[in-house]
Amino acid sequence: MEFYTLIWVRDQRSRPIQISIPKRRVQRAAIAAGLVVVLSLVLAWDYWRLRADNVELADLRIEALGQREKIAVFQSRLAQVDEQINKVTDLERKVRIIANLPGTAGIGGGDVTELAPEAVGPPVGVPVDRPQPPGGQTGQGGDEPPSLLGDDESGIDVLEFLGTRAVDLVGGAGQRADSLEILLEQLADKRQRLVSMPSIWPAKGWLTSRFGPRVSPFTGRRQVHGGIDIAAASGTSVYAPARGRVVFAGRKGPLGKALVLDHGFGVKTVYGHAKEIHVDTGETVERGQEIASIGSTGRSTGPHLHYVVEVSGKARNPLDYIFD
Repeated sequence: MEFYTLIWVRDQRSRPIQISIPKRRVQRAAIAAGLVVVLSLVLAWDYWRLRADNVELADLRIEALGQREKIAVFQSRLAQVDEQINKVTDLERKVRIIANLPGTAGIGGGDVTELAPEAVGPPVGVPVDRPQPPGGQTGQGGDEPPSLLGDDESGIDVLEFLGTRAVDLVGGAGQRADSLEILLEQLADKRQRLVSMPSIWPAKGWLTSRFGPRVSPFTGRRQVHGGIDIAAASGTSVYAPARGRVVFAGRKGPLGKALVLDHGFGVKTVYGHAKEIHVDTGETVERGQEIASIGSTGRSTGPHLHYVVEVSGKARNPLDYIFD
């Protein structure tokens, strides 16, 4: 076996130190050292590459967060535009109905809170300082027959959807604008009719029963409800929803103390179960004028207003005439 010999002489008087190392061992050590150097270089390069990638990734995350925020704002604005277009559409439909023009109407209202009409237990009162009536206190009556984007979506998918939605909204807004221009032309000679239409809520409270078929709280049978019921505390003010003339003020069968206003153009409004009536027959009232107070007279399960809108003697949905 061949060796490498190392001789170490410290000075002239010292005995030399001789070390013999096999050549194979030296070669293996050299190879190992080379591998260590190469591996160290590879690891160092990989470290700096990962560090650079992390910096770039952090920048991309910040950019992606900014993009998500912009997309969220865009979505919110599209939703607001969509909501406004829906409100305009609803308003246009109601205007067409009260002006006797072609079209349909939606429903709604901010001053009246919806209450499921299934609850039919007899109430003893509806306090106005609570967010909703206590259970079972619904105030119904007036059964007089009428004279009805997901989290798993990619950014590209979201942007494509938003782009399509924006195009749809632009198209819808254009159609609404054209329709409103036509409506304005048709309303040119309808001003007096609009002034006389019942377009505000007659009272504030809870909407306990809608217009149309319902289960009677008295008989338990399904029948047509010719108006809407608005429950509120006894004595709550009732206001005229439009200019009109009082054509009836007094007791009216199951409606108890009732009031009828004639608004002209074949439109009348009826107010049932009043506690007190503040106007007289023949008197002219203006929109927003207090005309009565809510009570529970007649056939009633609790304090509420039974409100009816009649057009040419036929009951219509009062919510179609309210502009809230």
